[in-house]
Amino acid sequence: MTAPTATVEGSSLRVCGVSKQFASPTDPTACTQALDNVSLEVTAGELVSIVGPSGCGKSTLLRLIAGLDKPGLGELWVGEEPIVGPSAERGLVFQDPNLFPWLTVRRNIESGLVARGVLRDKRHEVDEYMRLVGLDAFAGAFPHHLSGGMAQRAALARALINHPKVLLLDEPLGALDAFTRMRMQDEVLRLWESRGTTMVFITHDIDEAIYMSDRIVIMTPRPGRIERIIDVTLDRPRERSSREFLQLRGDILEYLHFGHAVR
Repeated sequence: MTAPTATVEGSSLRVCGVSKQFASPTDPTACTQALDNVSLEVTAGELVSIVGPSGCGKSTLLRLIAGLDKPGLGELWVGEEPIVGPSAERGLVFQDPNLFPWLTVRRNIESGLVARGVLRDKRHEVDEYMRLVGLDAFAGAFPHHLSGGMAQRAALARALINHPKVLLLDEPLGALDAFTRMRMQDEVLRLWESRGTTMVFITHDIDEAIYMSDRIVIMTPRPGRIERIIDVTLDRPRERSSREFLQLRGDILEYLHFGHAVR
């Protein structure tokens, strides 16, 4: 089930046979294999979550899609364009909002437009995106005035205002308390549904992955490979306590070899 929107801004994404090694920090003659022959196709407007044990290469894969690093082997494509470096067409949101502390909410959201030299032509969109994330009343506030959830919404607006074809989210809600996290899950879903942006979402929270995703990609321990991909066919909005939700949660925990923890 893709985003129920009349306009899909997102683009398809292809990861083709990607492998990545890093030099060992303790032995310059040795390498650590982070990813091994990873292939994945994401359709335009789809929301896909990636889960797996710590150190399995999830963030490495996201950095490769973002163009911040290059694969040792394989290719990555957005639509018909190969990924050869960073681009505003691929937005990236981290666990830490990384707002500029000396800039107001408005100026933080504008910063990507400033960097691209298009603020004059796109200035009218800033108010639209502040309303979209519910921060129009905080345009003049500085980051230290904001709650964690508000700061993350500002980071989302800053990424979305560039109209990325693919939005990459690296555990963006992990630092929030449980109640704020659930509210922000709904916020991200609302933004996804309204813009039709393709989203790739890293999370360690199985419930979060089920609640939000069209598909869930499960990775193996390092070197990271895709072990299986699960279609989430539950109707939206999803009920976290439903029998189907809990059954899927149990299945995924079994796949991740934690089934004994829920018996």
